[in-house]
Amino acid sequence: MSARNRLTSEPALPVGVPFALPSAAPTEAQKARSGGRSGAPWDGTTRLTGHPISLPAAEPLVPDRPRLIRPTSELVQLLTDRDLLVLKDLEQFRLLSTRHIQRLRFHQHANVASGTRTAVRILNRLEGHGLISRLSRRVGGSIRGSAANVWQLAATGERVLRRLSSETPRRRYVEPSPQFSRHTLAIAELATLLHEQARTGGVELLELQAEPDCWRQYTNAAGVAKWLKPDLYVVTADTQFESHAFVEVDLATEHLPAVLRKCLAYQRYWRTGIEQTTRDLFPAVVWVTPDETRARKLRTAIQDEPRLTTELFHVIPVNEALGVLAPDAPTPNTSKGGTT
Repeated sequence: MSARNRLTSEPALPVGVPFALPSAAPTEAQKARSGGRSGAPWDGTTRLTGHPISLPAAEPLVPDRPRLIRPTSELVQLLTDRDLLVLKDLEQFRLLSTRHIQRLRFHQHANVASGTRTAVRILNRLEGHGLISRLSRRVGGSIRGSAANVWQLAATGERVLRRLSSETPRRRYVEPSPQFSRHTLAIAELATLLHEQARTGGVELLELQAEPDCWRQYTNAAGVAKWLKPDLYVVTADTQFESHAFVEVDLATEHLPAVLRKCLAYQRYWRTGIEQTTRDLFPAVVWVTPDETRARKLRTAIQDEPRLTTELFHVIPVNEALGVLAPDAPTPNTSKGGTT
């Protein structure tokens, strides 16, 4: 039987804790024992008399242990060349999964498992130095375990890169939205595929710019400064030809009118002639879709828009992207304002 308070038949309370018990109105005997003092009006409770209740002494506040903050110059000395490449990849693509980083920088290992273990160990070390941070959300699908973590550059990592290069921009590093994360990781996946394709030796990856490096500024017909914001700018080459492309990664989340507005922005930029003056051509505008069904919808919408020059645009499902962006065969060249 559990312990009971012998005075009230209620469960015993821990010693040293003040409490009040319900009670009937004080009897005449109780008034006599208290000397007949009326005191404050009765409020329906009465405190037990007898031994005073003792409260435990409050524990002294212990301040948080100070974090070890290393100066930027010391952090730079701790980093290997591969560490810096990982930081630069995160700066370029904004978000990368552990699997992306393994495929980009740890592909020389005997097998994927060995490369992943090494990548995880190094990523944990960089996180311990405060250089990178992992998102609370992980990659879904078939990826499990540590490979499903998603990483971004932390403010300390940015300071390190800025110390090494004055071109490193300042950014705010916050938890991105799920939609932004999915789109950014889809761009990173395509870029990783291009790097892997280039390693096979069949094609050379001459240039790959991510946002915001691939953005282009121009002035519209009204004299207002505008920005064209592709997801990627890609230049590949085989032994005879180069292929240039602005890439838009579509996740089938945008309504068709939004896609057409972006196409019209590309066409306005094409008509300025800026890119043709700089590079002697205008890159293909390549929309990469999740599947052929979405690709057909985009192709039909572009063809049905009378204001668009359809030759500027290519719409392909993601499983055909490498065949267009990093082809083994030459891509036909068109006239000024066309594609390569």
